[in-house]
Amino acid sequence: MTRDELNAYRLVKEANEIQAGAQTRRHFLKESAMGLGALAMGALFGGCSFGAKGNNPVLYDAAHPLLPKSPPFLGKAKSVIYLHMAGAPSQLELFDFKPELMKMNGQDCPPSLLAGKKFAFITGVPKMLGPQANFAQHGQSRAWVSDNMPHFSTMTDEVSFLKSVTTDQFNHAPAQLLMHTGSARLGRPSIGSWTTYGLGTENQNLPGFVVLTSGGSFPDAGKSIWGSGFLPSVYQGVQCRSEGDPVLFIKDPHGMSRDLRKASIDAINASNLEEYATYNDPEIQSRVAQYEMAYRMQISAPEVMNINNEPAYIHEMYGTQPGKACFANNVLLARKLVEKGVRFVQLFDWGWDAHGDGPANSLNIGLKNKCRSTDKPITALLLDLKQRGMLEDTLVVWGGEFGRTPMMENRNGVQAPYNGRDHHTEAFTMWMAGGGIKKGYTHGETDEIGYSAISGKVDPFDIQATILNQLGFDHEQFTFPFQGRPFRLTDVAGKVIRDIVA
Repeated sequence: MTRDELNAYRLVKEANEIQAGAQTRRHFLKESAMGLGALAMGALFGGCSFGAKGNNPVLYDAAHPLLPKSPPFLGKAKSVIYLHMAGAPSQLELFDFKPELMKMNGQDCPPSLLAGKKFAFITGVPKMLGPQANFAQHGQSRAWVSDNMPHFSTMTDEVSFLKSVTTDQFNHAPAQLLMHTGSARLGRPSIGSWTTYGLGTENQNLPGFVVLTSGGSFPDAGKSIWGSGFLPSVYQGVQCRSEGDPVLFIKDPHGMSRDLRKASIDAINASNLEEYATYNDPEIQSRVAQYEMAYRMQISAPEVMNINNEPAYIHEMYGTQPGKACFANNVLLARKLVEKGVRFVQLFDWGWDAHGDGPANSLNIGLKNKCRSTDKPITALLLDLKQRGMLEDTLVVWGGEFGRTPMMENRNGVQAPYNGRDHHTEAFTMWMAGGGIKKGYTHGETDEIGYSAISGKVDPFDIQATILNQLGFDHEQFTFPFQGRPFRLTDVAGKVIRDIVA
């Protein structure tokens, strides 16, 4: 049988199977077994009113899934730029100044800090490690910032520091998933997906949720941390690039005109709509919307993602490198995307895992280099948003997935060759700015060596609840029906951090 004959045979076979599935009782029962079971379970649970008080609005319009929507109450933020430093930066070398820890430098770790505790790599008795940076107080808020962040130190009066963030996950992938999806396990929607599900987007020619990565690698949790989980797939993050084409395959193939591309998409969508009329599956309409979005993006995305037309002073402010993949380019792109109506922009910068097992993972070399590449563009972002009048309604969030220990890492009981710290769950620092967040404020405090939170303790669910609050959502009411119950981003936990809300 020739290749053409084989392809023809496969097409005929596939057509026959589709026809049988649509017309014969045997195929219907086979394919709908789970659906019939779900209908029965739905009846047992009393229908589909899943709001906590029976008033959860229906937000999903399959035919127009990204149309702008109004939140239940007036939020102070219209969009979010989330800067995640993948690998977990050391708060003890950035924002949490502990002079008492310096006095303990080189001493054996007290047994009380080790008994009953779990660490990723520490075994035996490690040495205490004093701060590997110089600190000073800045601005009217007198916030402590190290000399690793000289540019950002000028912006302390614009941000709220969260000094007592905690988590219960001490490995990267589960901790990243918890921070961004509300669960340490795979399968839950990311916070960006929840945001676009609830608010849609103000620019129908661009995705509502855009992801930009830097540092040469993906976060340990992979693309799941910007996935849509059980939400319709149209709400998943769209990864764009700061080098080359902004989206892979965005250009038409050689020889295909714009009109031919439009005709092919129209034909595909006509077929999809016929299938939707048969099966009434909303995911089919999501597929139609995604095809149409991809077509519009071919015109809009290259223009928005082009930073070359920005004025010279902007490039100098951000420290961009046009034509290359870097964090500074991504930060500038984040401002441009938000300016064009994109609802949620997520930046992941990989390489903050300072274990001390090599120069790139050391506090004295690797961490300083990461700070050098991010300090200037983050500061520029806050200044740029402020001068454009956008900081008032753009929420900027910075942080990692957990913190670092006050003691030096001693993997397998052997002291690391460079100064480094192990993963730590009991205290780390994040900050927020803009979007109705209080300026020049510090929430929470850790003990004298930065080991544990002693006041203002918050966790990832509280971070998520606060972000949703600023966007106009009650995190307890904002739900989606799945597997017979209403699911929410914060699951059964979380509280808004009211002290940092202006």
